[in-house]
Amino acid sequence: MCASVDLALGVSPPVVPEPAPLPDDSAGGLVVVGDALLDRDLTGAVERVSPEAPVVVVDRVETCSRPGGAALAAVLAARGGVPVTLVTALAADREGEELRGLLRAAGICLVDLGLSGTTAVKSRVRAGDRTVLMFSQASGTPAVPQRGLTDAERALITGARAVLVSDYGRGLAADASVREALTAAAPATPVVWDPHPRGTRPVTGVRLVTPNSEEAAVFAPQNRERGLAPDIDRGRQLIEEWGAVGIAVTRGAEGAVLLDTARTSPLVVPASGITGTDTCGAGDCFAASATVLLADGALLSEAVTGAVRAAAAFVAAGAASVWRADTPAQRLDDPADPLEIVARVRAAGGTVVATGGCFDLLHAGHVALLENARLLGDCLVVCLNDDDSVGRLKGRQRPIVPVRDRASVLASLASVDSVVVFSESTPENVLRRIRPDVYVKGGDYRVEDVPEAPLVESWGGRTVILPYVDGRSTTRMIERISQGGAP
Repeated sequence: MCASVDLALGVSPPVVPEPAPLPDDSAGGLVVVGDALLDRDLTGAVERVSPEAPVVVVDRVETCSRPGGAALAAVLAARGGVPVTLVTALAADREGEELRGLLRAAGICLVDLGLSGTTAVKSRVRAGDRTVLMFSQASGTPAVPQRGLTDAERALITGARAVLVSDYGRGLAADASVREALTAAAPATPVVWDPHPRGTRPVTGVRLVTPNSEEAAVFAPQNRERGLAPDIDRGRQLIEEWGAVGIAVTRGAEGAVLLDTARTSPLVVPASGITGTDTCGAGDCFAASATVLLADGALLSEAVTGAVRAAAAFVAAGAASVWRADTPAQRLDDPADPLEIVARVRAAGGTVVATGGCFDLLHAGHVALLENARLLGDCLVVCLNDDDSVGRLKGRQRPIVPVRDRASVLASLASVDSVVVFSESTPENVLRRIRPDVYVKGGDYRVEDVPEAPLVESWGGRTVILPYVDGRSTTRMIERISQGGAP
């Protein structure tokens, strides 16, 4: 009866999508499971108030669509450099087709179970970098998948390097075949579950659940207070209720707190240097980053620490609002992109500072140099010698500390905004890319003796010499350690 009415009205009945063959490179990659949304930003300028009502008028509006929900999480996970498959349910409407195109452009392999409802669309009206209005379409309505997983699709989930469940409360994570596959995967595969208050509870045995502080208060409502201690109590409660290995309660600009069954005390991971105002997608970035790191064999503590750092860098770079289909791949736990930082500082009329060196066995002299260099401008980019170039400069016994660790330590300093590794004897190629306004050299040099000085001067920059702290030297530290003395 209903079908005949639909045909009489000229409305075609929904077509259940046929399972598509899986690409060869999808096996052994990452899998994201969840509700895909379509996000839109309508961005313009506010220069007047309407004469008809006390509301601002947004002129010269440009519209940009991007993947949202689990689709955004999949795109962010793909920046880890491994194949990513998104298991979701897409509608056969115009917005669903647009979302398919965006995912194809981002290189995401798609397992589409078909959506019985319409595509959920979330839109923001923005003036500059501020949101003035938000509205949603169908994001709160349940949407049932039209088919279950095939045997090959179940095997894809159980054989993945890691799985992220991005539950946006529309029902994909509640599907029986999906939950069966996730339950089978959890004992041997790192499964990260990003929950939603309208969603379903995680399957037992997942490696990490990532509610934010507000969501944790909904899942464990006995204590209505806000703060670190209540978040810790809720994390402990949710580990027991959900049977998870770990719970990371994300706390926005305050970082995250990790509770897990392997430790008796919580791990508090602060977030430092968050400068952006748009946090859209930060939770997806956190969950995707943790999944990528767990897939690489990281401990829970390492995964959560790296995810906090990645989410902070994501917000500082402009968050989801700067996403484009042609965004280059970059590991989510890499230091912040220096070109993005430099462009943002220059756009605001600021001064870009750079310095360079080996920074092997970082000591108080290095720290003082970097702090003083940062005071000369609005951002500091450190050009860091790689291991081979350090060996050429300092001898084959150097460096003591490998470049990845040296870069990580430098990037953690409050005075350092980004680190760029170079392999030449001098950082001239890096300097040509960032074109600093001020180039800092430490030690007893004269400006005319600095090889990079003429290059910096060629675009109007200047070279500055800052002294090292007296008595601090990596070479002396190594000599004293080798002689059995204190550094």
